[in-house]
Amino acid sequence: MTEVSSLTGRLLVATPALADPNFDRAVVLLLDHDEEGSLGVVLNRPTPVGVGDILQSWAALAGEPGVVFQGGPVSLDSALGVAVVPGEPHESGGDPWAGDGPLGWRRVHGAIGLVDLEAPPELLATVLGSLRIFAGYSGWGPGQLEDELVEGAWYVVESEPGDVSSPDPQQLWRAVLRRQRNELAMVATYPDDPSLN
Repeated sequence: MTEVSSLTGRLLVATPALADPNFDRAVVLLLDHDEEGSLGVVLNRPTPVGVGDILQSWAALAGEPGVVFQGGPVSLDSALGVAVVPGEPHESGGDPWAGDGPLGWRRVHGAIGLVDLEAPPELLATVLGSLRIFAGYSGWGPGQLEDELVEGAWYVVESEPGDVSSPDPQQLWRAVLRRQRNELAMVATYPDDPSLN
C-alpha cells in the first residue's frame, strides 16, 4: 500500500466537474486524513435550523449565521463542533496551544480544532474565536479520496482560520478559489450553469 501524505487541515474545493450533488461547489475542511480514510465537514452548507434549536447551551458561542451547517451526507443525526482558538505564538515562534490546548477542544490544524459538545460551554467561552456546529460529516474510506483526487474531483488548497467562520458561507467556494495565486483563481469565475454561456 502506498503511503498517504496527510491532508488534515487542508481544504477540498469541489471542481466544476464533480458530479455528486452532495458536493456541488462544496468547500470541505479535512479534519482527519490518513491511510484509514478521511473525514471532513462542508463549510458552505448552512441549514435553516438554528444552533439554539438543537444545542441551546452552545448557541451564544456560535458565530453568524447562528445556524447548523450540513457537514456532509454521513450521520446527519450527529453534531460536530469546529472552532478556532486564537492565541499568541510562544516567544520561540512555536504554536500557542502546543500540547493539548484548552480543555474541551482538540487541535486539528493550527488554530482550528474540534469542540467536545458534551463539555460545559463555559470551559471554552473565553478562548473561542469562532464556533460552527455541523450536522453530519463527509467521509471517505481508505484510498477513496486519493482516487477522487486523481480523477480531478477536488482542488486541494490551504485553509485559513477565517474559512471556518465565513460570514457569507454561500460565497466561500468563489472566495477560496479567488485567493489562490495560480490558475485556480480563474475557476472562481466559472458560471453556475455553463450551458447558459
